[in-house]
Amino acid sequence: MSLARAIFDDLTVLADATRARLLLLIERHELTVSELCRVLQLPQSTVSRHLKALADTGWVASRRDGTSRYYTLSLDERDSAARRLWSLLRERIGASAGADQDARRLKGVLARRQSVSQHFFDSAAGQWDTLRAELFGPASHLQSLPGLIDERWTMGDLGCGTGQVAAALAPFAARVIAVDRSGEMLQAARRRLKDAPNVEVRRGDLEALPIGDAELDAATLLLVLHHLPQPAAALSEAARALRPGGRVLIADMLPHDREEYRREMGHVWLGFSAEQVERLLSAAGFERVRIVPLPANAEARGPALFVGTATRKLVNW
Repeated sequence: MSLARAIFDDLTVLADATRARLLLLIERHELTVSELCRVLQLPQSTVSRHLKALADTGWVASRRDGTSRYYTLSLDERDSAARRLWSLLRERIGASAGADQDARRLKGVLARRQSVSQHFFDSAAGQWDTLRAELFGPASHLQSLPGLIDERWTMGDLGCGTGQVAAALAPFAARVIAVDRSGEMLQAARRRLKDAPNVEVRRGDLEALPIGDAELDAATLLLVLHHLPQPAAALSEAARALRPGGRVLIADMLPHDREEYRREMGHVWLGFSAEQVERLLSAAGFERVRIVPLPANAEARGPALFVGTATRKLVNW
């Protein structure tokens, strides 16, 4: 088709003022046929007919979302002449009284979308946690949090156990180094992580990590310290393996009196106070220490937990 013919075809399609107003609406917002009907105050058959004419000539694109179909202005595939034509038409139509009324009604349509969503949350607030857990799983609100990790980082999962944390970190980090001293645990971790090529599983003591100096950007020690005879040595090793400015994340138990844990689960320490953890981290070469007790879970049988974060000092004196 010649350029002149294409321009005349576009002029023919856009000569209808209703079509021009319709394009003006869907330039900024994806709208359904029923929403366009409310804004333009036209029957569905009329709006559908105009949309078909615009779609057939490449001015409109659509996508399906469930049972709805949303329409939007499509300029990506149009040539510069068509873009200039639309720019001129937009300026003229946008200044008309009809377009002004459309814009006012459009605000009402968009507000209705919001009110439908708001009504749901107002009515479901009391059951929202349960509903979300039923739909997406009990930990769905936490599964996206590793996305805060810089995708260039090398993460250390120190005391990795069966590799659950390493598996959660792997999709978001450049590398994950998972370390544990238990051969049985590492076998389970390797099975879990077999499809994660950016995870390295290494056997070693946390007091003598098989990791090079400053090899890590961040490290986790989750429910690990209470098993270690020398938590101070493990934290010093974590500091060595972290680059200056690297972050460490600790989670462990607050002080408790469950003596049976020593016998039944090999716990060396019956939890840690915030003051203890702060002293240990500071002595290991960390700064900006922060300890946050976690809310107690009424359904959990174990002691309350805390989370500790700290940054390896940029310069160790």
